[in-house]
Amino acid sequence: MSGVRPFQWWRTVFYLIPAVAIYTIVLGTVSLVSTLIDPTGDLGHRCARTWASLILKTTGVRVRVSGLDRIDPSRSYVFASNHQSIYDIPIVFASLPFQLRIVAKASLGRIPFLGWHLRRAGHLLVDRRNPGADIVTKMKRLVSEGHSLIVFPEGTRSVDGVVGPFKKGSFLVALDAQLPVVPVTIARSRFIMRKGRLMVSPGEVTLTVHDPVATAGVARAQARRFADQIREVVRTVL
Repeated sequence: MSGVRPFQWWRTVFYLIPAVAIYTIVLGTVSLVSTLIDPTGDLGHRCARTWASLILKTTGVRVRVSGLDRIDPSRSYVFASNHQSIYDIPIVFASLPFQLRIVAKASLGRIPFLGWHLRRAGHLLVDRRNPGADIVTKMKRLVSEGHSLIVFPEGTRSVDGVVGPFKKGSFLVALDAQLPVVPVTIARSRFIMRKGRLMVSPGEVTLTVHDPVATAGVARAQARRFADQIREVVRTVL
């Protein structure tokens, strides 16, 4: 083991984890309280963006964002991103100036404060084994409220950075609602915190926003081909 890694391990255990826990408890509590006066979750989203920014700053993660000029901040989109690290969620929330709601695995809802925030603020927590027939209805409701969705269509984090197959189900709400899909590429986040490891390292991450892809005229039967199309766009800058 090199001389740097023990320092990074101690830094993670005795500084970063306690700091992130405090951010999550404090801002999670504020978010929960905010839903009592704002059931749409918009105030809760502001808490989430503050939470994300604090985590990145504390960790020493710098995010270089490009392509925001390609999208209209007044519209709703489905953002579809590759997934390299648990840090991808704070990276996306801190970088995209939209009212975002995530579609994530149900197990996140069991995390105190974070999970409570996700449920109360209107995020969609899905049991992959039994997603429920009402999931598309819920997603449509969020879009009708002016929110955008962020999905990680691979369904799990990549170990080596290679973009895995995109699940076609991630795009059905976009096709049903004729909502544009914005491919997003996150690069180098896996070096911040590798899958299956505790140690966190500072570094620079890039987030690239690509041109929106129209869904008008794309049928549900073409979801597989559409998912592959979005994946190819995401892969272009990796």
